[in-house]
Amino acid sequence: MKVPFLDLAAQSRTVEAQVRAAIDRVLTSHGYVLGPEVEALEAQIARFCGVRHGIGVSSGSDALVAVLMALDVGPGDEVIVPTFTFFATAGSVARVGARPVFVDILQDTYNIDPDAVAGAATRRTRAVIPVHLYGQCAEMDRIMAIAEKNGFTVIEDAAQAIGATYRDRPVGNFAAAATLSFYPTKNLSAIGEGGMVLTNDDELAAALRIVRHQGQTSEYEHGRIGGNFRLSGIQAAALRAKMGRLVEWNHARRRHAARYDEALCESCVTPPLTHPHARHVYHQYTVRSSRRDELRSHLAEAGIASKIFYPIPLHMQPCFSYLGYKKGAFPVAERAAREVLSLPVSPELTDSQQDYVIDTILRLG
Repeated sequence: MKVPFLDLAAQSRTVEAQVRAAIDRVLTSHGYVLGPEVEALEAQIARFCGVRHGIGVSSGSDALVAVLMALDVGPGDEVIVPTFTFFATAGSVARVGARPVFVDILQDTYNIDPDAVAGAATRRTRAVIPVHLYGQCAEMDRIMAIAEKNGFTVIEDAAQAIGATYRDRPVGNFAAAATLSFYPTKNLSAIGEGGMVLTNDDELAAALRIVRHQGQTSEYEHGRIGGNFRLSGIQAAALRAKMGRLVEWNHARRRHAARYDEALCESCVTPPLTHPHARHVYHQYTVRSSRRDELRSHLAEAGIASKIFYPIPLHMQPCFSYLGYKKGAFPVAERAAREVLSLPVSPELTDSQQDYVIDTILRLG
C-alpha cells in the first residue's frame, strides 16, 4: 500500500465544484486583487476566530512582516522567537531589520518555553512571537503575563493552528495580533499563496490595511513604508468555498490522532502530548523516537511517506550565523530536531491506510 503524506488531489475532489464556482465569480466580477471576495473572507474568518478584524494578505510569511511593519519594529529592536519552528517566524524579524532572539522550547509540546521568554527579555525587546506549533496553542496565559510585566507586544504565529483553542479561546484572541497561513498544505488551504492577520485592535487593523497596500493612504499618496502584501480575489474565493469544511476536516485530524495515540502508546515512538487546556487541530501529528532515521527508512520501504518538521533549529541555520549562536545553545530544540517525525494525518487518510501505518510502526518494535 502507498500512503502519501498529504493527498491534495483527494481533498480537492471533495470541493472541486464549489471552488470552480467561486473562481468563476471572480472571473465574472474581475475583482482580482482585494475586493469583495477578500472582504467577505476577512469577515468570515474574523467571526470564526472571534475577533473584530481579519486583514487578508499575500502569505503567512508576509502576514508576520506586515504586523511588524505596522508596529514600527525595526533596526535596534529585538524580537524573541522559538528556535524550533518554520523559518518565516524568524525570517520576518530579520526582514524588517530587527534582531531575532532565539529561545528554547518545551520538551512535551514543542512550543516556546515561557520561562525562556522571561529570561531573554531586555530593554530592547519589542515583541515575542509564540508559534502554535503543529496545531497546538502555546501557553498564552503565561506568555501574556510575561509580556505585560516587561512591556513588550505579543504576536501569535498561528499559521498552523486555525481552529485551535487555549482555555476555550480561539487563536487570535490573546495577543495584539495573530497571523494565519493558507499555504496549500495547511488545514485551510488556498490554491496558491495566502495569509491573514487577526486583531481586535482597530488602530492596528487600519495600519495593516495601509501597510499591505504599499503604505498608500490615498491614491498615489504614501503615508508610510509598506509592501505589496495584498490577497488575491481568486484565493479568497477558493478559501470561502472551503471554509464550510474546516470544522469537519479538523475533526477528522483529531480522530486520526486519537487512533494513533491509542495504537502507538507502547511502540518505538512517543505520541505527541496535548496540553490539558489546549484543543489541538493536528496540522501535523508528530511523534518522536531515538530511532527516528531508522523509523523513517522503515516507513519509506513500506511505501509510507513521512516528514521532518524541523531538522535544523533556526539558531543553527547558516543565514543566522551572524547572531553568534552555537550548537548546544538550545538542547531541547536540538534534541527534538534529531527525534521528531510527522506521520500522515490529513482528513483524507483512510482507516485502512492508517492501520497500515500503525502496523508498520509496530513491526519495528
